[in-house]
Amino acid sequence: MTHYLDFEKPLAEIEGKAEELRAMARQNNEMDIEDEAAALDKKAKQLLQDLYKNLTPWRKCQIARHPDRPHCIDYINAMFTEFTPLAGDRNFADDHAVIGGLARFDDQPVIVIGHEKGHDTKTRIERNFGMARPEGYRKAIRLMEMADKFGLPVITLVDTPGAYPGKGAEERGQSEAIARSTEKCLQIGVPLISVVIGEGGSGGAVAFATANRVAMLEHSVYSVISPEGCASILWKDAEKMREAAEALRLTAQDLKKLAVCDHVIAEPIGGAHRDREHTLASVRTVIGEMLAELSGMNAKALINDRRKKFLDMGSKGLAA
Repeated sequence: MTHYLDFEKPLAEIEGKAEELRAMARQNNEMDIEDEAAALDKKAKQLLQDLYKNLTPWRKCQIARHPDRPHCIDYINAMFTEFTPLAGDRNFADDHAVIGGLARFDDQPVIVIGHEKGHDTKTRIERNFGMARPEGYRKAIRLMEMADKFGLPVITLVDTPGAYPGKGAEERGQSEAIARSTEKCLQIGVPLISVVIGEGGSGGAVAFATANRVAMLEHSVYSVISPEGCASILWKDAEKMREAAEALRLTAQDLKKLAVCDHVIAEPIGGAHRDREHTLASVRTVIGEMLAELSGMNAKALINDRRKKFLDMGSKGLAA
């Protein structure tokens, strides 16, 4: 079943009518409805283009959270071979919101780490909706240390509303684990690239995305806080999330101007979920390009490049 966002309701009606006609034709072979269905398809295609022509930041947030968007597991299965997941932080537990392990990208050994939200009720609960606990960040630190030891590039896939704010996570040092993970990103002497594939929420995202190169999908978002959280703090009203989304400058396009993001990866019209294979192929291409950019740099140059990137961040585009 296709999931439609609230601003896509007119599109849902047209595509629904086209599907109804085709269902009726399947039940009655004598019915000829192809011309009518084709006309509806054409109308739906035009409406889809119109809806996605000038998206507001809030609508981009909704698209970034779309339940049918490709998730971390989808990217790993499509882009990497010989993926061997590594579990646990060697201290407390394994965090299922964070996936990580050894893999090959175009036959090059790499470490891949990412947030996984889950695709249905069971897996979303298992993955804690992509909200990592301290164990997830400590697992990421362990994998980055392994990558540094063996000279393996690190690729991270970011898709989280933020780190888990539960009592147990705070008791086990959530903020310290996020800070250590961010610190480790800055310390490793191997190429580190990150792709925001959906939501990049708060320190939970920064802990994976303090990278030499950061790419974002066209309709992904990356911000210090969610629009709802920002609205609740500033206006004591979560319903002002549209105004908050505007103020946060959280879109890939805004962040490219501010030098937070290095590459914006185009999505199919209607979002990444409308053509998953095309999206996965586009991300694969950009990852390959970013790895090639960094391939000739030694450890010291990579560390300096990463530090300079973050020291300079925000110095561009402030007047835009």
